[in-house]
Amino acid sequence: MSTSNSPVSICSNALLKLGAQSISDFTENTDRAKLVANIYPSIRDDLLREHVWKFAIKRMLLAPDAGRPAFGYTHAYTLPADFLKAITINEHYYPDYTIENGKILTNANSVQLRYVYQNEDVTTYDATFIKLLTLAIKADIAYSVTQSTSLAEAAKQEFIYELRKAKAIDGQQVPPETLGVSTLLEDRLLG
Repeated sequence: MSTSNSPVSICSNALLKLGAQSISDFTENTDRAKLVANIYPSIRDDLLREHVWKFAIKRMLLAPDAGRPAFGYTHAYTLPADFLKAITINEHYYPDYTIENGKILTNANSVQLRYVYQNEDVTTYDATFIKLLTLAIKADIAYSVTQSTSLAEAAKQEFIYELRKAKAIDGQQVPPETLGVSTLLEDRLLG
């Protein structure tokens, strides 16, 4: 039997919400188990990329690679194996860099990377994210399980609605970013 917070329990809950029988393990010899075992990692990673979830952020100092890019930039840095999405590089949201073929190419002599990582530890997930992941799986498998286009569409709409709510809740966990001093902004505000 699966624990309360596990990939199997999340997938089982999605199946139950569709009126299907739950599973107790991904290795079961059933179509349901094979279906959810196959899609779970990609749906989880897609959902992690969807937003900067507070439980899926890492910071890392990257060492430059020995080889240099052929042109355009002076340094290359290999991305961490668990990298999903860059948040900031060297504390800037829009520095001069590009990401190509698993590397950050930049002219910076060092890279401080803040990124969304492939967090596989379900016990660290926020309860809202677990609900959202369950709904994402439900929406993805709804037609395969029920053969109902109307139920599949309703599941998709429910997921979209809950995604908006989850992003808003997660976004409230940190103070808002302040804008830097800007003469344009001062002139607009002060007239």
